[in-house]
Amino acid sequence: MAEIISVTHLNRYVKNLLERDVVLDGLAVRGEISGFVNHYKSGHYYFSLRDEQCAVKAVMFSRDARRVPFMPENGMKVILRGRVSLFERDGSFQLYVEEMIPDGGMGAMQLALEQLKAKLAQQGLFDAAHKKPIPTEPRCIGVVTSATGAALQDVRNVLSRRWPVAKILLSPATVQGQLAAKEIPQAIRLLEQDGRAEVIIVARGGGSKEDLWVFNDEAIARAAYACKIPLVSAVGHEIDTCILDLVADLRAPTPSAAAELCTPDRTQIMRKIQVLQENIQNSMQNRMDLWYTAYNRLCGQMQARQPKHQIDQRKQQLEQYEKRLQQMTQAKLNAQQQRLQAAASLCAGLNPYQVLARGYAMLQTEQREVVPASQPILPQSKIIVSRATEELHCVVQTVTAKKGISE
Repeated sequence: MAEIISVTHLNRYVKNLLERDVVLDGLAVRGEISGFVNHYKSGHYYFSLRDEQCAVKAVMFSRDARRVPFMPENGMKVILRGRVSLFERDGSFQLYVEEMIPDGGMGAMQLALEQLKAKLAQQGLFDAAHKKPIPTEPRCIGVVTSATGAALQDVRNVLSRRWPVAKILLSPATVQGQLAAKEIPQAIRLLEQDGRAEVIIVARGGGSKEDLWVFNDEAIARAAYACKIPLVSAVGHEIDTCILDLVADLRAPTPSAAAELCTPDRTQIMRKIQVLQENIQNSMQNRMDLWYTAYNRLCGQMQARQPKHQIDQRKQQLEQYEKRLQQMTQAKLNAQQQRLQAAASLCAGLNPYQVLARGYAMLQTEQREVVPASQPILPQSKIIVSRATEELHCVVQTVTAKKGISE
């Protein structure tokens, strides 16, 4: 009769058999992940590996899971490296995984990159709505790069040529390897806390795909996304696009190109300033001409409204009226003089004394009344005969009528 043993002894015996088998220690198994569970507290991975016909339970402890660059998913085809053993408590035959790599054309790093891209895209880190505009004429530019690298010198050269008024505020960081994944986010946050930089350039020169892989790090991406200052990715990389390029507000192919994109060309600025100066001068001259014209018009209007000007106008009108009045008066006077002369001539012809001057005489009574020719004169009448130069007091002796003269 066989020896009777406990379940514990049985499971332990089978476990020892499995672990002593060299074939089952360090083997590689290909299959598809199913029933994947990520134990968040412990960090262990629990899942099954299956093919078309069978399945086997698998576990990957946190110390090994941390080295996997991607997150396992159900349906993912992988190659697992590890050992086969038995979990004594449950008597479960399972695979203890020490290494996991994707099974297919895409490597583990690339798979991790694609997973991270999808994750960040879903969270909105790549959305164009979150892109901040880059200042066109910055006075201070923050640079995150190695203090001894060529990228910093490239940025300095471009700024000295294009926009020397801008100052460079360097926040040094390692730009390669795992240390860079910690230093670059810290350098970005330091520039943001400082507050002087108007734009930040995260720069690195050329390098291999492996050298530049750090710019796909999630911590760098989140630091760039959280930065309130516009950020430019200037990684001279061979890969098509790194995650920092997608998160940054602007992507530049090289550090030099980033410096050019962040600054204007001072030559063009000088041309614009010259054109503006000419436009300002022309505008000022045109305005001055308009002002002078308006001033002269207002002066004329003000002068026309001044009392002195009105008085001068009234005085001028009065002088004209006075001149016209004098002319009219003189004309009337001349006409009156002419009439007077004509009347005087007529009166002179009727003046008896003028008649007397021609040799005639005038008869008057003693009372100095003129004796008309129609009045008869009686003999013994006393009359006065007036001549031009003398008077004769006569007594009429006889009166003889003249023939041929009728009354």
